[in-house]
Amino acid sequence: MSLPVLRAEEKNFTVVIDAGHGGKDSGAKGRTIYEKAINLSVAIKLGNLIAENQDRVKVIYTRKTDRFIGLDERANIANHNKADLFISIHANAIKNASHISGTETFTLGLANSKENQEVAKRENSAILLEDNYLQKYEGFDPNSTESYIIFEFMQNTHMEQSINLASRIQKAFKGTKRNDRGVKQAGLLVLRKTSMPSVLVELGFLTNSEEERFMKSADGQNKLAKAIYDAFVAYKHEYDKRQNVAATPARKVTSPPKDSPTKAPASTTASAAPKTTTTTQAKKNVLLYKIQILTSEKKLPANSKQFKGYKNVSFYEENGLYKYTYGESTDLTTIKATHKKIQKDFKGAFIIAFKDGKRVRQNSK
Repeated sequence: MSLPVLRAEEKNFTVVIDAGHGGKDSGAKGRTIYEKAINLSVAIKLGNLIAENQDRVKVIYTRKTDRFIGLDERANIANHNKADLFISIHANAIKNASHISGTETFTLGLANSKENQEVAKRENSAILLEDNYLQKYEGFDPNSTESYIIFEFMQNTHMEQSINLASRIQKAFKGTKRNDRGVKQAGLLVLRKTSMPSVLVELGFLTNSEEERFMKSADGQNKLAKAIYDAFVAYKHEYDKRQNVAATPARKVTSPPKDSPTKAPASTTASAAPKTTTTTQAKKNVLLYKIQILTSEKKLPANSKQFKGYKNVSFYEENGLYKYTYGESTDLTTIKATHKKIQKDFKGAFIIAFKDGKRVRQNSK
């Protein structure tokens, strides 16, 4: 099967823009417009902004016309073209709740609320229109809650960058005076097999008449595309800085000095040292789980407002960035319980693992 490359001039950074749904899959339905039409229009406007204003960037679309494409094929297009970024554009809908409005951006993971799971079910239902979907998706039923268990600890090596981009998109949307519904995780099949940072953007609710008018209008589409473009520019700027850092020897996870405590977190608070410390050591060949809550280009003080009052926050350094974590345990069930408790304060938090003081990356495949 040949994979389409709808724009293919050679450049250094490749972004794949995916207009959700299409063809026989109309997506959500507003009163006067289908989701697939909004997705395509915003996707093309976004691609034009990038192509016209960003040098050394190649833009590839999964579709530029009203055609149906399977969810796995969308990921295959990105993987085949060795993309550096995948942005899937969608519009939301919720039955019998016309008052609900706002934007939200998803990364891959286990949905932590019924509402997020409903979004995943709706987006994943597109596979029902594909031939042999049961064989292709290994028996996955988009309407069965049990099928989503596979996403429980499904994180790839690009989770941090995905959350970074998602956060920037939500921040940029605030400039369009949209209600910010935050960064979320859900078991989205279109993101499952992408081998690069990937997000799925929900532009607003077609079941809200005001938002439908906004998303349908040229002005609204331009504003939404510009917001995603601004987030892309900020993300790309940080990416370029990391590439420069990568030209020098990469920084490793910092281990504590030999004479520092290695077990009880309380020992880090007993001295005058800041409560933000480097990761503690675990026993050899034993996984130590932590929850990553945020990333910063600068080292944050122990009393930083970004920690939202949480104590015993630790950090490790990687690729010139300070990555902050909360909680630690060798028991995955325990760390999952902690993760669930703090998600109200850190919506983009996710579980990571260390072995012998070094970060162990979980592959989603």
